[in-house]
Amino acid sequence: MNHAPNHHPPAATIDPADGRVLRLSGRWTLRFANEVGEALRDLPDGIACIDARGVERLDTLGVLQLLRCADRRSLAFDRFHFRDEHLSLIAAIEDVHDQRPKRVRDTGFKAALGRFGFAVVDNAREVVSLVGFLGETLVKLLRLFKEPRRFRLTATFHHMEQVGLDAAPLVALLSFMVGAVIAFLGAMVLKDFGATIFVVELVSAAFLREFGVLLTAILLAGRTASAFTAQIGMMVNREEVDAIRVLGLDPVDLLVIPRVLALLAMLPLLTFIAMMAGLLGGMAVGAFTLDIPVPAYLARMQEMMEFRHFLVGMVKAPVFAMVIALIGCLEGLQVEGTAQSLGERTTSSVVQAISMVIVIDALAALWFMEMDF
Repeated sequence: MNHAPNHHPPAATIDPADGRVLRLSGRWTLRFANEVGEALRDLPDGIACIDARGVERLDTLGVLQLLRCADRRSLAFDRFHFRDEHLSLIAAIEDVHDQRPKRVRDTGFKAALGRFGFAVVDNAREVVSLVGFLGETLVKLLRLFKEPRRFRLTATFHHMEQVGLDAAPLVALLSFMVGAVIAFLGAMVLKDFGATIFVVELVSAAFLREFGVLLTAILLAGRTASAFTAQIGMMVNREEVDAIRVLGLDPVDLLVIPRVLALLAMLPLLTFIAMMAGLLGGMAVGAFTLDIPVPAYLARMQEMMEFRHFLVGMVKAPVFAMVIALIGCLEGLQVEGTAQSLGERTTSSVVQAISMVIVIDALAALWFMEMDF
């Protein structure tokens, strides 16, 4: 009758013939975790080799304890001798046993230069992607004239309400306050020269040419671009965009074009509201603080202002609308399916949209100045 072999707890003994060899025996498993720790705790110095071929059974805990013992004693792991049936387990655990410290971020000049280079490359790729996405969107917008059934009227009006009507009170309030601030600042400087009446030209030109469209675009870049990215990004996370493609529909037709058309329609309208609110803010300051009666303020504005100032501001509105809508939709489609990616893309869409609006506005101002328009 065969009897099962006796299973002994783990033990570590010095070889009598060679005091530099440590021989292991017993079961080095989780069941004997305390005994494993005790066996390795008080080992003598000078051990050059560990013979584990006498180990009956070995599991992950035993391998990790032996690896960490080797690390503490600076003993190369190739100085261990194991049974052949244990080698595959040891190979699987050896590369992941150590808890490496977190890599300290290099703050030197070379590292900063490297990060700057990577940022430039990433931004260049974003610009190329945006240009390509612009071309794709324009092609599919033109396709609507050939295939009008692709146009999503309900979705477009829904986004017009969200983008335009819901934002109108905030745009009007902020523009009114900024118009009042510009009038105060202008009066502070001009009153020393006895030219307070020129506040009318300052506020009118500033809002008709620059501040009306710029404030509106920056506000929608933060409010609308982030909303577009979050909405489309969540659809990507829930695989709804993949389902749209499986159904034979085009995500650009369904998701992008209604948002682009809604912003193209509503940003000029919001810009006009911002212009009027800014002029009213300047007029309120003129009437209540600068002693400029409302009829005199309106007469001065009508006399000095030219229609071209209004055109300069309105011409930029569709350009800003296209940029904001495309960035918001593109960043949403680039979400990679995780919550972290959604947050990063939403932040990126706001930053990119505001930056592009300011850059385009600065270039447009230089161009109109050179054209004397």
